[in-house]
Amino acid sequence: MHNRNIKSGGFASLILITGLCVITAVKCQNRVTARTSFNSDWEFVRDADTTIGEWLFTRDDNVSLTWEKVNLPHTAYIESLVITGQQWQGYCFYRKFFTIPPEYGNKHIAIYFEAAMQVAEVYLNGEYVTTHTGGYLPFCIDISDKMLTGAQNCIVVRLNNLDNPVVPPGKPLTDLDFCYYSGIYRNVYLIVKNKINITDPVAANKVAAGGIHFACEKIYNDTADLVIRVDIRNDDIKPSRVIALMALKDDHGHTVAMGKTSSQRIKGSQSVVLTGKLQVFNPHLWSPDNPYLYTLSVKVFNNRKEVDSENMRVGIRTFSFSASDGFVMNGVRTKIRGTNRHQEYPYIGNALSDNAQCRDARKIREAGFNFVRLSHYPQSPAFLDACDELGILVMNSIPGWQFFGNEEFQINSLQDIRDMVRRDRNHPCIILWEASLNESGMSRSFMEQAHRAVKEELPYSENYTCGWRDEVYDLFIPARQHARPPDYWNKYDKDKPVLIAEYGDWEYYAQNAGFNQKEFADLKKEERNSRQLRGFGQVRLAQQALNYQEAHNDNLKGPAVGDANWLMFDYNRGYAPDIESSGIMDLFRLPKFAFYFYRSQGDPVINPSLPHGGPMIFIANYWNDSACHKVKVYSNCDEVELILNGKAVGRQLPDTDMYSTNLPHPPFTFALPAFEPGILKATGYLNGKKVVETERNTPGEPAEIRLNVDTSGKQLTAGCNDAVFVYASVVDRQGTVIPNDSRPVIFTIEGDAELIGSNPKKAEAGIAAMLLKAGVTPGVVLIHAAADGLKPGSLEIKVKHNNSPDE
Repeated sequence: MHNRNIKSGGFASLILITGLCVITAVKCQNRVTARTSFNSDWEFVRDADTTIGEWLFTRDDNVSLTWEKVNLPHTAYIESLVITGQQWQGYCFYRKFFTIPPEYGNKHIAIYFEAAMQVAEVYLNGEYVTTHTGGYLPFCIDISDKMLTGAQNCIVVRLNNLDNPVVPPGKPLTDLDFCYYSGIYRNVYLIVKNKINITDPVAANKVAAGGIHFACEKIYNDTADLVIRVDIRNDDIKPSRVIALMALKDDHGHTVAMGKTSSQRIKGSQSVVLTGKLQVFNPHLWSPDNPYLYTLSVKVFNNRKEVDSENMRVGIRTFSFSASDGFVMNGVRTKIRGTNRHQEYPYIGNALSDNAQCRDARKIREAGFNFVRLSHYPQSPAFLDACDELGILVMNSIPGWQFFGNEEFQINSLQDIRDMVRRDRNHPCIILWEASLNESGMSRSFMEQAHRAVKEELPYSENYTCGWRDEVYDLFIPARQHARPPDYWNKYDKDKPVLIAEYGDWEYYAQNAGFNQKEFADLKKEERNSRQLRGFGQVRLAQQALNYQEAHNDNLKGPAVGDANWLMFDYNRGYAPDIESSGIMDLFRLPKFAFYFYRSQGDPVINPSLPHGGPMIFIANYWNDSACHKVKVYSNCDEVELILNGKAVGRQLPDTDMYSTNLPHPPFTFALPAFEPGILKATGYLNGKKVVETERNTPGEPAEIRLNVDTSGKQLTAGCNDAVFVYASVVDRQGTVIPNDSRPVIFTIEGDAELIGSNPKKAEAGIAAMLLKAGVTPGVVLIHAAADGLKPGSLEIKVKHNNSPDE
């Protein structure tokens, strides 16, 4: 087997299931199929002797080395909130002792890593097994011939995240616009299968094969024709005959289609691909407004005995891109309104739990976006699962940013493309494959190979590549700042669809936006750009929101099929000593004014199946400054009425200024003659009917701390390194946040949990945020917050068992 990501002394095909795929554990006399978490009870050490020795594989009390007990996902280093120097880089070791029952001796056993940053050397029981390069995609290790049964095994991973010019993204950290971070930062699984089994799509390393490949061949006359390819390997020495049975179930568990493949003979140590077809009548079509998921069940039989099975959630949809019609999904022309996402959290870097990944996806949907670009690397399977569930369209991207390396780098990057497609091809949310190294000087030969790799892996019509260069790829995805002036994109007339993949940040930071912002002409340079922390005050937050509004409004004037702002969440960078703060939410996932601008662009019609939509209204003014008596209200209503201290200010239609001409829902701007402390009340109307209202109170004197926790639809969960944000708001006696308060807040907890980050934590814009990580025991965690001169606050947080449903 050949795979640039794995160098090995010759081991068999490896098994895993990714994404929403589930293997149900089945045990009987001759049959075991199981995929179980391998995240717990690891040991970790950093900055130790990097040589491989016996000390790594035994618990020797005479060795003067302390191994830390950890669970995964795990970061090798807890970083500061703002990485003013360079993030930690170096070597670290992970090890785990485990026992395989004797009855599994004739099974296929593998260990599957979702990701580890970024060069992993793996050893089992003192012997070298493999080296995997690359920090964003999975690798799987077959230990069937190397493990001990009925006795203790020890797996050791020597991991380093050092600069490496042949491992994409390749650029040195000190020159990089994001951070690598560290550790085995995603899940690890133990795979137990029979010798005859469904292969892993990445480990099989076969073009358009490996694992299960689901595709919608065509939809016509309310009928969907589906094609399912199943790659089956025989790890035994004797030949066998196999057949696969398939069933598709709706979201109520009812079978809507059944089928089977032909029976085929597999020689020992060989594999075959079986193909079956299903026909679904009156299918529910997946879309952002109706993210309907079916469950596909595939069972493999040998001599009438079931030897392997997989279940995965899939979506049926059809879509196309063209310069003339734009983006069409299920026959409906759809405008893409999106954002970019980096996957980092404060302190723990990329080591997010699956729940945390889902919470981020939910926030993206709540902001009114229907699209996300995974900048600039493949992200967690759990995040893609959430996008499937929430109806978020995805541009999947290979690792790369402003770097084009040597031949070895290019070979590795092309393998990244294939591995990314193989891992993620069954997700209905993915509509674009960014097989392009972002803002990098790629050769035409490389681009042609990259484009061809996607086409070979996905041999059907509905697959689209994209790249930042206006050649080779199916879609052109420039950043707005890539042309002077930016209105170039409004005049783009080539026969190729274009999507503005970044906008709203650099063109304002570099002061070349190309717009006439007379209203803000008197602002200082740093106040005019979009990089604004929440604590910089309402004038600068309003400017950030206006920048995004202005650019998005202009994007809508041109031929682009859609756009994606830069970006959703603030993040740290390798080359800069400060936070890149152009996010519409900060690192702690607290919203800025711009978040509500985007939310107001969503449909006011309520969609009960999704966490977005419906009428909304937000007053983008703290109403605490006599110099700020112009009030902007973000709403998707027809009319807004503003009342101050019980007196009507006015009832208005949406703005019609130069920043609003193409928006579906422009803001409402009220010019008050003077500032008057008190209560601002905004009421939204649709078709003359009152549908939503909000209030903004002038803050009084700070009085107390109020605590709340952000679960975003996923309850804090024990036993999986889950972490949530806890917010301590400094409020007056009426509960109004004091937006200019920055006093330090001290957090304490009771229960099985851990506070991560600096403590005390200074409030920013009146809110101090802390990261709370659950322990291994479900129950109740009590968190307290106190600050000088204020009544302290307390909050009870329920922590559920890992296998329990959310309450």
